[in-house]
Amino acid sequence: MRFFDCEKVASEANIPLDKLEKLRHLIRQEFPRDEMMFELHLLRACMAIKNGILTVEEALRPEQSSRV
Repeated sequence: MRFFDCEKVASEANIPLDKLEKLRHLIRQEFPRDEMMFELHLLRACMAIKNGILTVEEALRPEQSSRV
């Protein structure tokens, strides 16, 4: 089941596919069994990147992922 359209927001934010996969992996580590929380945090990270609040590189730092 999909809760959010993270791919659309990631595309709008011009996040390269390889970096999106790294971001997915990083966030999945925090929410290995909770699909909704995983997608919500991925969506929030993509939205922050899209809105210029966060860079992709900042989002990929492990210490940043818990704040997104």
